[in-house]
Amino acid sequence: MTRKVIFLAIACMLLASPIFAQTPGGGSPDYHLAAAFIAMGVASGLCGLGQGKAVASATEAMARNPGAQAAIRGALILGLVLIESLALYTLVISYIAK
Repeated sequence: MTRKVIFLAIACMLLASPIFAQTPGGGSPDYHLAAAFIAMGVASGLCGLGQGKAVASATEAMARNPGAQAAIRGALILGLVLIESLALYTLVISYIAK
């Protein structure tokens, strides 16, 4: 598991290197844009993991207690909305950082 995470981190760093290829006007490079892109990638990945965990837990809870499906479904939808809002806020911040 840790080898996969390390490989993924190295791959992300290598794929993100074209961001630093050009500097505007020959001055110092602007790291705000690179940081915004990395933050968007991290937020999207963690939101995906969070949504998967939430759906898996809600499915298991509905299977254990079919009588509480409506309450579990409502809490699941609210939780998914809040998780997705984190990715949208990060997307807005990455557009502002340009």
